[in-house]
Amino acid sequence: MKITIPEVRKVRIEMLPLIDIVFLVLVVFIYTMLSMAVHHGLPVSLPKSTAAEIEKRLVLSISIKEDGKIFIDKEPVRMTDLTRVLETKVRGQENPGVLLFADSSLPYQTLFQVLDRIKLAGLNRISLQAEIEK
Repeated sequence: MKITIPEVRKVRIEMLPLIDIVFLVLVVFIYTMLSMAVHHGLPVSLPKSTAAEIEKRLVLSISIKEDGKIFIDKEPVRMTDLTRVLETKVRGQENPGVLLFADSSLPYQTLFQVLDRIKLAGLNRISLQAEIEK
């Protein structure tokens, strides 16, 4: 009686499932990073805009509450000291910028006073933040 021994196949790692898993992990990381918005300010009721974009490359965050109180990165600042504080915070930084979070019910004049003081501090990159209108 002749016994035939089946051919032994070499063990190998399948690449297609491995590539699928790597792409799935990559997609999860990309979506996670896109959903992380840099916001160092305080919660304010932002105005609505259909063309709003989140700017993430700017340095400072200035929040103006509806009662007119000003905060730089959650630190309260008086209107009279705003220019001086901004100058000291951005000293030595290359091309600094500001994210401005102003409450939607804020008087127009107060917003322009803050904008003037930001310009006096030498900051020209100002991004007015708004919520995306649905």
